[in-house]
Amino acid sequence: MIQNREALLGPLSEAVRQAGRLFDDRAMAGQIRQKGPTDFVTSVDVSVQALLKARLAELAPEVQFMGEEQDNVGVDFRRPVWILDPVDGTTNLIHGYRHSAVSLALSDRGRVVLGLVYDPYADELFTAVQGKGARCNGAPIRTSGAQTLAESLVDVGTNPSDRPGADRTFRWMRAVYDRSHDIRRIGAASIALCYVAAGRVDGFVEGGLKPWDYAAGMLLVQEAGGTVSTPEGTPLSLSRGGAVVASNGPIGPELLAVIQGL
Repeated sequence: MIQNREALLGPLSEAVRQAGRLFDDRAMAGQIRQKGPTDFVTSVDVSVQALLKARLAELAPEVQFMGEEQDNVGVDFRRPVWILDPVDGTTNLIHGYRHSAVSLALSDRGRVVLGLVYDPYADELFTAVQGKGARCNGAPIRTSGAQTLAESLVDVGTNPSDRPGADRTFRWMRAVYDRSHDIRRIGAASIALCYVAAGRVDGFVEGGLKPWDYAAGMLLVQEAGGTVSTPEGTPLSLSRGGAVVASNGPIGPELLAVIQGL
C-alpha cells in the first residue's frame, strides 16, 4: 500500500510537466511508427514514456509500471501499479492539432488512488487524490450542474483504432446529438474526462479504450462529483479496457439509458 499519496503530487507534477515539453518537438512528432492502420507511435511517445518510467522508478521503485508503449504482461493489480499514457492523442500530435496530454495514474489493490493529466498546450495540470477532491493547476474543480441531457454538452469519441465499433459509436453520437445541446470530439479521452471533471462538458462516451486512456481521468471525474462506468453501468476494468460513459452525476442515468437503448 502506498502511504502519503499527496506527497507524491509535487515530484509527479514536475515530472509530467517536464515530459510535456517534448510535445512541442515537431521533428520528434514526425518520427512515426505505425502499430495499426490508424494506430501510431511517435518518438515523442517513446521519449516521454522512457523519461517518466525512469523518474517513477526513482520515486517508488517497488511500484510496477504499465505503459502504452510496452508489453504489460505480468502486471499484477493486487499490488501497486503506475498506469501511463505518454501521449494521449497521438494522432492529434502528429497533425499539430493541439489537444494531447500525458496521463498518469497510480492503482493500489485494483483501485485508482492518484491521477494526473497534463495538457501542455493549455498548460493545465489536472490532479486528483482519492478522497481529496480534484484540481486544475491547484484550484478545486467540480462537475457541472446540468440536470438533463437536453441541457448538456457531451463529448463522443470515435476511437479510430476501433473501426469495428464505428457503427455503434455513430449510433451513440446521433442519439446523444438528438437529445443534447450538441456534441464535441476532442480526440483525447483523458482530456475529455478532465473536461467533465471541470464542468466544461457534461458527459463523455467512447468505445474501445485502454486502461491508460481513462485511469487518471476516471478518478478526476469521480473526485469532482461525477460518475464513470461501462455502458452497462458496471465499474471500469484496469486490466482489459473497454467502452466508457462518464457524466457530471445528474445526467448519468439518462445518458446510460440512451446508450443502452441502442
